[in-house]
Amino acid sequence: MRDVETLIVYESLWGNTRRVAEEIARGAQEHSGALTLCAAADAPSSLAASLGLLVIGAPTHAFTLPTPSSRAEARSHGAAISHVPGIREWLAKITVAVPPPRVAAFDTRQGRSFLVGSAAKSIARAAKHHALVVSETADFVVTSREGPLEQGELERAFAWGRALTAPR
Repeated sequence: MRDVETLIVYESLWGNTRRVAEEIARGAQEHSGALTLCAAADAPSSLAASLGLLVIGAPTHAFTLPTPSSRAEARSHGAAISHVPGIREWLAKITVAVPPPRVAAFDTRQGRSFLVGSAAKSIARAAKHHALVVSETADFVVTSREGPLEQGELERAFAWGRALTAPR
Protein backbone atom coordinates (compact mmCIF):
# COMPACT_ATOMS: atom_id res chain seq x y z
CA MET A 1 0.00 0.00 0.00
CA ARG A 2 3.04 2.24 -0.35
CA ASP A 3 2.58 5.67 -1.96
CA VAL A 4 -1.17 5.72 -1.38
CA GLU A 5 -2.55 9.18 -0.81
CA THR A 6 -4.13 9.42 2.65
CA LEU A 7 -6.56 12.02 4.00
CA ILE A 8 -7.40 12.16 7.71
CA VAL A 9 -10.36 14.39 8.59
CA TYR A 10 -11.46 14.98 12.17
CA GLU A 11 -13.69 17.02 14.42
CA SER A 12 -12.52 17.80 17.93
CA LEU A 13 -14.20 19.74 20.72
CA TRP A 14 -11.85 19.25 23.67
CA GLY A 15 -8.67 18.39 21.73
CA ASN A 16 -8.75 14.65 22.41
CA THR A 17 -9.98 13.61 18.96
CA ARG A 18 -7.42 15.94 17.35
CA ARG A 19 -4.65 14.29 19.37
CA VAL A 20 -5.83 10.83 18.29
CA ALA A 21 -5.95 11.98 14.64
CA GLU A 22 -2.40 13.33 14.93
CA GLU A 23 -1.15 10.00 16.28
CA ILE A 24 -2.98 8.07 13.55
CA ALA A 25 -1.26 10.35 11.01
CA ARG A 26 2.12 9.82 12.66
CA GLY A 27 1.64 6.05 12.47
CA ALA A 28 0.35 6.17 8.90
CA GLN A 29 3.32 8.19 7.61
CA GLU A 30 5.64 5.20 7.54
CA HIS A 31 3.74 3.46 4.73
CA SER A 32 1.73 6.31 3.21
CA GLY A 33 2.50 8.50 0.25
CA ALA A 34 1.08 12.01 0.50
CA LEU A 35 -0.71 12.44 3.81
CA THR A 36 -3.05 15.29 4.74
CA LEU A 37 -4.45 15.83 8.23
CA CYS A 38 -7.15 18.47 8.67
CA ALA A 39 -10.18 19.51 10.64
CA ALA A 40 -13.54 18.97 8.92
CA ALA A 41 -13.94 22.73 8.44
CA ASP A 42 -10.72 22.74 6.36
CA ALA A 43 -11.26 19.44 4.52
CA PRO A 44 -11.79 19.32 0.77
CA SER A 45 -15.41 18.93 -0.31
CA SER A 46 -14.37 16.85 -3.32
CA LEU A 47 -12.37 13.65 -2.88
CA ALA A 48 -9.89 13.01 -5.68
CA ALA A 49 -9.57 9.71 -7.51
CA SER A 50 -5.93 9.57 -6.33
CA LEU A 51 -7.11 9.24 -2.72
CA GLY A 52 -6.43 5.69 -1.54
CA LEU A 53 -7.33 5.95 2.15
CA LEU A 54 -9.76 8.24 3.94
CA VAL A 55 -9.77 8.23 7.75
CA ILE A 56 -12.62 10.10 9.47
CA GLY A 57 -12.91 10.77 13.20
CA ALA A 58 -15.17 12.57 15.65
CA PRO A 59 -16.14 12.56 19.30
CA THR A 60 -19.26 10.65 20.31
CA HIS A 61 -21.99 13.03 21.50
CA ALA A 62 -25.36 11.77 22.68
CA PHE A 63 -24.69 8.35 21.09
CA THR A 64 -23.74 9.76 17.65
CA LEU A 65 -21.85 12.48 15.78
CA PRO A 66 -21.86 15.99 17.25
CA THR A 67 -24.79 18.18 16.22
CA PRO A 68 -25.14 21.95 16.42
CA SER A 69 -27.01 21.57 19.71
CA SER A 70 -24.47 19.13 21.23
CA ARG A 71 -21.66 21.49 20.18
CA ALA A 72 -23.48 24.37 21.91
CA GLU A 73 -23.80 22.21 25.01
CA ALA A 74 -20.07 21.43 24.90
CA ARG A 75 -19.30 25.11 24.42
CA SER A 76 -21.36 25.93 27.53
CA HIS A 77 -19.09 23.53 29.45
CA GLY A 78 -15.92 25.20 28.21
CA ALA A 79 -15.11 23.44 24.94
CA ALA A 80 -13.07 25.59 22.59
CA ILE A 81 -14.93 24.85 19.39
CA SER A 82 -13.28 26.58 16.50
CA HIS A 83 -13.74 24.00 13.76
CA VAL A 84 -17.32 24.27 12.56
CA PRO A 85 -18.76 22.74 10.43
CA GLY A 86 -17.97 19.33 11.81
CA ILE A 87 -17.85 15.82 10.40
CA ARG A 88 -21.64 15.53 10.11
CA GLU A 89 -21.86 18.61 7.88
CA TRP A 90 -18.72 17.73 5.91
CA LEU A 91 -20.02 14.24 5.11
CA ALA A 92 -23.33 15.72 3.94
CA LYS A 93 -21.63 17.84 1.26
CA ILE A 94 -18.70 15.79 -0.07
CA THR A 95 -18.44 14.45 -3.59
CA VAL A 96 -16.49 11.26 -4.18
CA ALA A 97 -14.50 10.30 -7.27
CA VAL A 98 -14.67 6.83 -8.74
CA PRO A 99 -13.21 4.55 -7.59
CA PRO A 100 -13.93 5.54 -3.99
CA PRO A 101 -11.10 5.32 -1.44
CA ARG A 102 -10.85 2.76 1.32
CA VAL A 103 -12.42 4.30 4.45
CA ALA A 104 -11.70 3.91 8.15
CA ALA A 105 -13.55 5.66 10.98
CA PHE A 106 -12.71 6.35 14.59
CA ASP A 107 -14.24 8.08 17.54
CA THR A 108 -13.43 9.23 21.01
CA ARG A 109 -15.93 8.40 23.70
CA GLN A 110 -16.37 8.25 27.41
CA GLY A 111 -16.27 4.64 28.52
CA ARG A 112 -16.06 1.30 26.79
CA SER A 113 -19.72 0.32 27.00
CA PHE A 114 -21.79 0.03 23.84
CA LEU A 115 -24.39 2.09 25.72
CA VAL A 116 -22.44 5.32 25.08
CA GLY A 117 -22.96 4.99 21.34
CA SER A 118 -20.37 5.39 18.62
CA ALA A 119 -19.61 8.30 16.31
CA ALA A 120 -17.58 5.84 14.21
CA LYS A 121 -20.73 3.82 13.48
CA SER A 122 -22.57 7.05 12.63
CA ILE A 123 -19.74 7.98 10.26
CA ALA A 124 -20.12 4.59 8.57
CA ARG A 125 -23.87 5.13 8.10
CA ALA A 126 -23.37 8.65 6.71
CA ALA A 127 -20.57 7.49 4.40
CA LYS A 128 -22.93 4.99 2.72
CA HIS A 129 -24.85 7.92 1.22
CA HIS A 130 -21.74 8.60 -0.90
CA ALA A 131 -21.03 4.96 -1.83
CA LEU A 132 -18.24 4.87 0.74
CA VAL A 133 -17.80 1.71 2.77
CA VAL A 134 -16.06 1.94 6.13
CA SER A 135 -13.88 -1.16 6.37
CA GLU A 136 -12.23 -0.50 9.75
CA THR A 137 -13.34 1.30 12.90
CA ALA A 138 -11.69 2.11 16.21
CA ASP A 139 -12.90 3.66 19.46
CA PHE A 140 -10.56 5.63 21.72
CA VAL A 141 -11.61 6.22 25.31
CA VAL A 142 -11.50 9.46 27.28
CA THR A 143 -11.74 9.47 31.08
CA SER A 144 -14.43 12.20 31.23
CA ARG A 145 -16.29 14.52 28.89
CA GLU A 146 -13.26 16.83 28.64
CA GLY A 147 -10.69 14.06 28.79
CA PRO A 148 -7.89 13.25 29.04
CA LEU A 149 -7.57 10.12 26.97
CA GLU A 150 -7.10 6.90 28.90
CA GLN A 151 -3.53 5.77 29.31
CA GLY A 152 -2.24 3.96 26.24
CA GLU A 153 -4.83 5.34 23.81
CA LEU A 154 -2.38 7.55 21.90
CA GLU A 155 -0.04 4.60 21.46
CA ARG A 156 -2.98 2.54 20.24
CA ALA A 157 -3.89 5.32 17.76
CA PHE A 158 -0.32 5.35 16.41
CA ALA A 159 -0.39 1.57 15.97
CA TRP A 160 -3.80 1.71 14.26
CA GLY A 161 -2.57 4.37 11.81
CA ARG A 162 0.46 2.26 11.05
CA ALA A 163 -1.69 -0.84 10.50
CA LEU A 164 -4.08 1.04 8.20
CA THR A 165 -1.29 1.85 5.76
CA ALA A 166 0.88 -1.25 6.18
CA PRO A 167 1.52 -3.28 3.02
CA ARG A 168 -1.07 -6.01 2.60
